[in-house]
Amino acid sequence: MKIDSSTLPTKPGCYLMTNKSGKIIYIGKAKNIRKRVATYFTKKQLDYKTKLLVKQITDIDFIITDNDVEALLLEAKLIRKNKPKYNIDLKESLRYAYIKITDEDFPRLQTTRVKTKDGKYFGPYTDGTVRRNVMFLANRIFKLRTCKKLLKKVCLSYHIGTCDGPCENLISKVEYSKKIIKVKMLLKGQTKPLIEKLTQEMKSASKKMEYEQAKTLRDQIQTLQNIQQKQKVEITKKINQDIINFIERDNQIMIQLFNIHKGVISGRKQFAFTNLIGGLETFIKQYYFYEEIPQEIIIPNKLKDQKLVEKYLSKLRKTNVAITVPQKGTKKDLLNLVYTNLLENLSENEKVLVQLKDKLNLSKIPYHIECFDISNIGPKFTVGAMVHFFNGKPDKNNYRRFKIKTVIGQDDFAMMAEIVRRRYYRLKKEKSQLPGLILIDGGPAQLNASLHQLESLSLKIPIISLAKKNEEIFLPEEAMPRIWNKKDPALKLLQKIRDEAHRFAIKYHRLMREKIK
Repeated sequence: MKIDSSTLPTKPGCYLMTNKSGKIIYIGKAKNIRKRVATYFTKKQLDYKTKLLVKQITDIDFIITDNDVEALLLEAKLIRKNKPKYNIDLKESLRYAYIKITDEDFPRLQTTRVKTKDGKYFGPYTDGTVRRNVMFLANRIFKLRTCKKLLKKVCLSYHIGTCDGPCENLISKVEYSKKIIKVKMLLKGQTKPLIEKLTQEMKSASKKMEYEQAKTLRDQIQTLQNIQQKQKVEITKKINQDIINFIERDNQIMIQLFNIHKGVISGRKQFAFTNLIGGLETFIKQYYFYEEIPQEIIIPNKLKDQKLVEKYLSKLRKTNVAITVPQKGTKKDLLNLVYTNLLENLSENEKVLVQLKDKLNLSKIPYHIECFDISNIGPKFTVGAMVHFFNGKPDKNNYRRFKIKTVIGQDDFAMMAEIVRRRYYRLKKEKSQLPGLILIDGGPAQLNASLHQLESLSLKIPIISLAKKNEEIFLPEEAMPRIWNKKDPALKLLQKIRDEAHRFAIKYHRLMREKIK
């Protein structure tokens, strides 16, 4: 059903799309509601998930706001309340745990998910294992009490050397409070200054011939130095940061988020969404409506409305929030680290496809690859063939054969142009799914002839060619071919697809010859 967007206002605000049952299925925000809604029904090339949405829309309601930021805030609240099918599925607030230092005379460490006015809190820790390890180390290094209620006499913990016995006043409140200061430094990620402080105390104890105390301090320093060596990622800025990276798989997006708490990785979270309209930008807007917002969010690509999203997050946090897209340095390394973690969730075939995407600088993983080849021996029986690979494997149900109809003589370039045009003219007419990558068997001439046909059809599909002689890879608008390492998995995949297209073309050519005999 086509909606008459001319009745909608041209002001900023939110639009609410409903289905035939009157249920809200999508909520969006816009600077100009009328103009934004019109794009759903006038834009020729919508992505798959948006097409699914548009098919179900029967009515559109709207709410006007004063400005863009107010529209974003309203959008988040409406999504949280109505939980539309095509918006991001963050229906419940994810509550992560904190480490709490209690306000008792001899404080102890606790795990809690709710912050109250008492005590000192550190976190949140999205990874429970990290949180437990930090608490264990703090208790072991500084011998804190772990009993919920202070006993009247020392327990086993004292006898095995993991507690200093505050229950029998074997350590004073003053000395215990000095330990708590050090624990706070550890929880803040201030490992280096803490080691320096302990080193000074050790030297002082040694000069005073307090060798037992010096030995205890030495053991604490060695333990902390081991922690420091294991900490692979160190950031000099004293702010909280989130590192976000993602991989798009057909109609699914996988997102991974690392929390950096003042220089220390405090947790990791992974999400997978199907048919998420708006991708990473939608995720950021909705995720941080529920979760604690850091001072800096590091992402791989600039958002469409990045300045607006920064204002929105800053208003939620009530202090400035920066969204950064690094090109090099430590932050870029962190993004790569998150990306590497994401790759571990993929199959071996998908990993090769991701490598191919990165090497060719494609916007999406080319799950669907189509390859064309021409087969002819002399002027007779000239045929074309196309093979279709899905997820790095042959999809023989989608192989196609072509009899050359418009070309007379042995003009391979024109023949290639003909079969490419016929294939994508049909797909466009039928509104069928287009491939993520087209591979042409041949050199720059075959590539340019094929590219010209795509342009004449107003189709923007990534296209390359692979010349067999030296395995040269040609890309549009690149004068020189690319030569990849012969052992490169991405090259091996292209060769496999090209060779299969060649085999299929020859098979069809032989079949045509046998029919004439």
